Amino acid sequence: MGRLLAGGMAALLLVAGGLFWWQGRADNAPVPQLASAPPPPPEMAALPEGDPDAVGAAPPMPGEASPQSREQKRFARYDRNRDGIITRVEMMGSRTRAFKALDKDGDNLLSFEEWAVATADRFGAADADRDGRLTPAEFATTAPKRAAKQRCRC
Repeated sequence: MGRLLAGGMAALLLVAGGLFWWQGRADNAPVPQLASAPPPPPEMAALPEGDPDAVGAAPPMPGEASPQSREQKRFARYDRNRDGIITRVEMMGSRTRAFKALDKDGDNLLSFEEWAVATADRFGAADADRDGRLTPAEFATTAPKRAAKQRCRC
């Protein structure tokens, strides 16, 4: 066991010595010189200022334009009474129409049967060739319809 340990230590010392020797030779290698020096940077006065013939509206000054971020707009859609707080009723209010469409018996409980009937009806409406399978084109018809973007009422 001692011989194995001594052999391993000797191998590590030889590898370390070789690395030091190799690094030492790399430091003494001549540095290649560039054929010519790079050109000096241009003077500040020589830089172009822009197109003097460009015409357009000036950008808004700070504080003039305050566009809402996407998250602020999403918050405003849920905050129906604009008090800066979203209540549970406001949060759930946007989904009541979809829930009531699924709740056929009107008991405000969505049973598995009601959900299954709605899903089966949706599948049946998408299965155009009535073979019991949806092709990718048929499946694409089940995607929820996106609401049309509201136009500005300016």
